[in-house]
Amino acid sequence: MLYQWYEAQRALLSPFSEFASASSKLYSHPLSPFTHTPMAQRVSAGLDLVHRLSKEYEKPQFNITSVRVGTVDVAVQEQVALEKPFCRLLRFKRFTDDSPVLSRMKDQPTVLVVAPLSGHHSTLLRDTVKALLQDHKVFITDWTDARMVDQAAGPFHLDDYVDYVQEFIRHVGPECNVISVCQPTVPVLAAISLMASRGEPTPRTMTMMGGPIDARKSPTAVNNLAMNKSYDWFENNVIYRVPVNYPGAGRRVYPGFLQHSGFIAMNPDRHLKSHYDYFMDLMRGDDDNADFHRTFYDEYNAVLDMPAEYYLDTIKTVFQDFALVNGTWEVRGELVRPQDITTSALLTIEGELDDISGAGQTKAAHELCTGIPKARQFHYDVEGAGHYGIFSGRRWREKVYPEVRNFIASHQQAVKLARPAARKTAARKAA
Repeated sequence: MLYQWYEAQRALLSPFSEFASASSKLYSHPLSPFTHTPMAQRVSAGLDLVHRLSKEYEKPQFNITSVRVGTVDVAVQEQVALEKPFCRLLRFKRFTDDSPVLSRMKDQPTVLVVAPLSGHHSTLLRDTVKALLQDHKVFITDWTDARMVDQAAGPFHLDDYVDYVQEFIRHVGPECNVISVCQPTVPVLAAISLMASRGEPTPRTMTMMGGPIDARKSPTAVNNLAMNKSYDWFENNVIYRVPVNYPGAGRRVYPGFLQHSGFIAMNPDRHLKSHYDYFMDLMRGDDDNADFHRTFYDEYNAVLDMPAEYYLDTIKTVFQDFALVNGTWEVRGELVRPQDITTSALLTIEGELDDISGAGQTKAAHELCTGIPKARQFHYDVEGAGHYGIFSGRRWREKVYPEVRNFIASHQQAVKLARPAARKTAARKAA
């Protein structure tokens, strides 16, 4: 019933939120007589804050319409390359009439960004995509809010996630470079491992950023919750059915509002201070900082529901059984063997102040991928960066992105030459 109560509260607050927004404008618009009354700016700021705290946040758009390639601005069009019931594979197609730039773009590497399915929409990686588009052809997974998926589409398990990743890699092509951010580092490593075990071509490079490859190392509050509560506790306490006012009515999900509450609870003081600072910025007329606050929370407060099967599978496989690092994970009867990956290069990235994926959790991928030569394994610690800082913001643009760009560029030809040799070796073994 919790989901139904939440929806009732949301519906009840909606008119009050809109009233607060309209009233805020009444006390701030230059042509309104109320603007010139005592404490008008304070009243307007307070009402605006009430509106933002009580409004519903819809899925944001990427809104990437252009990007600078070299010294030229090129147009960007968002296209749906592949559509599945629970995910769309998006491509950001770049266009230009400048022949030298067009020729340059054709030779640039292709990147598949696997966005997390962990509560927020893939638009959280907007900054990641925008930076990558300067030097790469970019695809990204855009996961669908489970409450919008009809029950007729069936359940969605962690195994299905792995299948989706493999299908997307095959669609993009074996020359792609995969970047996984946070949660998908585990299923992405599993997907590529299974492809390697079958003898399929694997991506040229794998970049894994801030993910729980081995959640036993430096456990965070997120890890501790998953480890200290039983599987049955999660199934009985955080799984609910979608209300009747959504296309996915009746589907069992882990609601986005619960995940959002968990995010807020991790750093309540920080969020409280941020909202207070926003109020003060409105009071002072500091539009730049106020706009920055709105932009961040428009994204941060927009959450999606996760399929219950996928969420529970992740809790058990990643945070309780540690099946990947223990070598016991099977996907549809196939054992996940990261040691079978031999031709892909590996880069792991961790933030010094990451409070979601602790130090060493992502780096653990190197201990599993023993088939990759040490000369093609790299790790980068981002000083002063929290979880979001490794893929968004100034540290991402100035520190992390150059490392990722250079890593991908330096392994294009090397991996291309390594594959024929690997195939000859496999042929000899088969003979």
